[in-house]
Amino acid sequence: MTEQNTTGAVPELLEDSAPRPAADEQATAAAVAFAADPLAANPFAAPDVPAAPKDRRKLFAALRWTAAVLVFAAVGTGVAYGVTQPERTDVPGLSTKADGRWTFPALTKPTLPPGAALPFAEDNPGGIHYAGLTELLLPAPTGSAPDSTLKLEKDGVVKVDTFLEEYEATAREKLKEQFENEGLRQVVARGWTTPDGTRTRVYLLRFHAPDFLVAFKGCGADTSLSGVARLEPDTVWRNAKSSQRHPLGARTSGYSTQGNTSDVILYREPKPTGDEQTKLGCIQSGDIQALVLQTRKGEVASVPFHQTVILQHQLLG
Repeated sequence: MTEQNTTGAVPELLEDSAPRPAADEQATAAAVAFAADPLAANPFAAPDVPAAPKDRRKLFAALRWTAAVLVFAAVGTGVAYGVTQPERTDVPGLSTKADGRWTFPALTKPTLPPGAALPFAEDNPGGIHYAGLTELLLPAPTGSAPDSTLKLEKDGVVKVDTFLEEYEATAREKLKEQFENEGLRQVVARGWTTPDGTRTRVYLLRFHAPDFLVAFKGCGADTSLSGVARLEPDTVWRNAKSSQRHPLGARTSGYSTQGNTSDVILYREPKPTGDEQTKLGCIQSGDIQALVLQTRKGEVASVPFHQTVILQHQLLG
C-alpha cells in the first residue's frame, strides 16, 4: 500500500500566487474538504442491506487527499494550511517544504456487501453506512505508536463505559442513559501517539438511524470532557471555512433529520490550559457520529488536527 503524503493542492484554486498577509492566530485558513431496540440480538452487526437498486453508483477505489484537503481561498486573507505569506514555490504541492502534516497510508473505501449503497448516494438518502464500523476508522499515520492506554475489545470495539471515561464523571450517567434510549448500536476506536507527543483518539459511534444523532449531546461546545474546563470554536478552522470561494455546500452546511448532510465542527480548549491542550472534532455523517480528540503538552498543532478530522470525514463520506 502506498503512502499518502498530503502535499497536493487543487490546481484551479492556485491562480493567485501573490503573497497574502497572515490571518488569525498565525495559522491562517486551514484547507477544508467541504467544506427501536438499542440492544438487538446482534447490535454490532452492520445494517441490513436493502435489495440492489437499478441505478447504482460505482464504489470509489480510493480517497484523494489532494482533492479535498487543500482548498485555497482566492479572496480575502486565506492562504495555505498554516503557511503565512507563501511565495508560489512555498505552496504545498509546488514544493517539498514541510508544514507539519502527517503522512497517512493510502486511504481506501471498504468493500460493501452485495447490493449495499454508498452513504449519501441517490439510492441511500438516509446516509446509512453498510460497511463494518472498524473499516471506517482512520488508520494511524506513519511513525506513530499505538495508544496503549486505550482500552479496546476485539476488532477495535469499545465498551460504552470505557468510552464514557473521556467525559467528566458528572456527565457520564446522563450520556449512558441517552445511549440506552436513543439507539446506540456500537462504538469503535483507534488511538496513536506521534513523536511530538500528540495523542490522538478517534471514536466512531453507530446509531440505529440518522435521526438519533440529533439528540446526541456528547460532542459540542458544552461537552464536559475529562480534565477540560471549557471548549470554544476553533477559530482557525472557522476562518478557513468563511474564506472559501464556495462555502461548505449542502453536504456540510448543517445536519438534517433526513440524514443526507454531514456536519463538521471543531473546538479547542482555550488558554490557560494547564500542562496540555485538548482539541475536539465532531463529525455527524448519516447514522455515524465521529469524535476526534487530540491532546498535547503545551498546544495541539492546528495542521495535523485539521488533517485528521478531514481525512476521517472523507472516510465517512
